[in-house]
Amino acid sequence: MSERVVLAYSGGLDTSVGIGWLKDQTGKEVVALAVDLGQGGEDMDTIRQRALDCGAVESIVVDAKDEFANDFVMPALKANARYQKRYPLVSALSRPVIVRHLVRVARELSCDTVAHGCTGKGNDQVRFEAGVLALAPELSNIAPIRDLALTRDKAIAYAEEHNLPIEQSKKNPYSVDKNVWGRTVETGPLEDPWAAPGEDVWEYTQTPPGDKPADEVTITFQHGIPVALDGTQVTPLQAIQQLNALAGPHGVGRIDIMEDRLVGIKSREVYEVPGAEVLINAHEELENLVMERDVNRYKRSIEADWSHLVYDGLWYSGLKRSLDAFIDDTQKPVSGEVRVRIHQGAAVVTGRKSEQSLYDFDLATYDTGDTFDQSHAKGFIELWAMPGKIAAKRDSK
Repeated sequence: MSERVVLAYSGGLDTSVGIGWLKDQTGKEVVALAVDLGQGGEDMDTIRQRALDCGAVESIVVDAKDEFANDFVMPALKANARYQKRYPLVSALSRPVIVRHLVRVARELSCDTVAHGCTGKGNDQVRFEAGVLALAPELSNIAPIRDLALTRDKAIAYAEEHNLPIEQSKKNPYSVDKNVWGRTVETGPLEDPWAAPGEDVWEYTQTPPGDKPADEVTITFQHGIPVALDGTQVTPLQAIQQLNALAGPHGVGRIDIMEDRLVGIKSREVYEVPGAEVLINAHEELENLVMERDVNRYKRSIEADWSHLVYDGLWYSGLKRSLDAFIDDTQKPVSGEVRVRIHQGAAVVTGRKSEQSLYDFDLATYDTGDTFDQSHAKGFIELWAMPGKIAAKRDSK
């Protein structure tokens, strides 16, 4: 029996040509695996058949939308995960779920190698290969574009020579990756950090007219997970999808940043994350209502560490698992409702309530009936400032 490689298959030019290219260059049979993460576009059955037509010995399609939302996006929401305080890890979160299925299929179909369509310049090569090695160290990794010199011009020529069923249209100047959590856009005109994104960049969001009225939504959370919108029960996937549809027409979730890639270069990246922006803003504000001060402060530093690990392809690392345990524990009181006003590119929390609230009106109010004993403040300040006071006396000598 021939050796086999399972290829993470998108249905596009590079991975379609990669099927035959891998077989020609390595002698291995190719199994194609396409994973539906809510990216939309072509019908997945069409993608499955294209892989067979391009020479795959087997073609598998997995509907992982709910799995992605439940097992990968929700932990990120609990962590309020944003790389460099901005990017909600759209692509970084999708790679470990694809890896999970690559490893499963490799073992089920006796594949000894995993392949992906990444270049040697990006983060995703690390995310795929580090994930595979963490779950299945017996498997090898190979990347046709990086390892087997499959350039785009060679891919086009190969497709034409072999009459592959790939329609070639005018090349989109952008490199795009998308799933239900958001959409990433890079390259082309965006490689100039001074160039403003044109309207052709956007798909998940629209530039709203000036007279578009605001929308409001109330999100119900249980232990950090959204469970209802405006009182109607939803799954995590449904919450994301519905908030994408609500916030996108308001232009919410457009992000334009200079990003520090794992491989050491800076890259200009544009993201669209309407639903993610609404959910993270709401979740973080509910935490501010129900979480003890020191836990809240410490968690904010942990969130940055968690985001760095996931961005750097270490989803399956021991430190990531340990941070998950801490974050999950912090979510026990994070239940309640948050009202968000969505308008002109912004998702602003305008109300929050919870049975777990630590807000005490009688202590916080400045009106009559205040139960906060201000006489305690003077002594507190003396004790709090004592280390600085002593140091100041020493330094003045």
